[in-house]
Amino acid sequence: MTSKELLYVEDALGHENFMKSCSKKTSSKLTDPTLSSYIGELEQKHTEIFNKFLNLL
Repeated sequence: MTSKELLYVEDALGHENFMKSCSKKTSSKLTDPTLSSYIGELEQKHTEIFNKFLNLL
């Protein structure tokens, strides 16, 4: 993996980690169960994407 590709993967990991943490915080603050569930699904999706990028390393 080139250094440019490594920087891209590291950047993507940072973005996915940020989205994952934002989704988790938001989901816990919502009172609407349907919306909270949907945001929880987004958290899972960002966790999956994070793990896929992590596996590239």
